Amino acid sequence: MPLPPPLTPPDSADPGRLSRRQAACALALGALLGETAWRPAQAQAQGVDLTLAELQRRDGALVLDFAARLVLPRPVEDALLRGVPLYFLAEAELYRSRWYWRDQRVARVARSWRLALQPLTSSWRVSLGGLSQSFTALDDALVAVSRSSGWRLIELAQLDPGQRYRVEFSYRLDTAQLPSPMQINFGGAASSWNLGVERVLSVD
Repeated sequence: MPLPPPLTPPDSADPGRLSRRQAACALALGALLGETAWRPAQAQAQGVDLTLAELQRRDGALVLDFAARLVLPRPVEDALLRGVPLYFLAEAELYRSRWYWRDQRVARVARSWRLALQPLTSSWRVSLGGLSQSFTALDDALVAVSRSSGWRLIELAQLDPGQRYRVEFSYRLDTAQLPSPMQINFGGAASSWNLGVERVLSVD
């Protein structure tokens, strides 16, 4: 008497049928859990996201607080790791509204941060004016170059209470301070270096 065939799980001999069954189960479970449960986790978006931009009247002056989330694209981070310093520029321009002519700029301030790798200590150095600070992690250094608190724009005594004002704020990677050969040879990676954000703030 011939031996009975070995026991096998249903459909295991047919890879196509097994794939279709798995797909059907996935669709059914997706309907129960929601569509987003089956979407792969997205990588953190690269670029600049302004998370805070606020004007305040403080200590006799109009001051600006801002913070940005900064994620460097791969070409930019690679250049930084090779020893190329990066400069980040924040600018704020105060305008007085005029109905009879173009708005008048009454103040302009700017700040520039320098970020560079220190190869001997494997640390990151952030410089602002004559001040500098070192960080062991790049993420911490990026936080330091992308925020400012209590930045004085103009003395309140210089503002006319009867006028309307606005502040045009911008923050960006200053590519003009990169080495000249890099500015010429961006090639297809030029968009990776176009990091910046702008915002218009009303003065209350």
